[in-house]
Amino acid sequence: MAYKISDACIACGACAANCPVEAIKDAGSKYEIDESACVECGACAANCPVEAISN
Repeated sequence: MAYKISDACIACGACAANCPVEAIKDAGSKYEIDESACVECGACAANCPVEAISN
């Protein structure tokens, strides 16, 4: 199952900067993960400073 970004996201971009497959895009007030592109590596969750990403 692909990772998800919750409403706790502060739109800092740390997740997108660390995604090896560029599956994370800025959606305005928060970032979103393209579930079809996510390879479930966990890099985004490991780099989120507010723990807004889970699987």
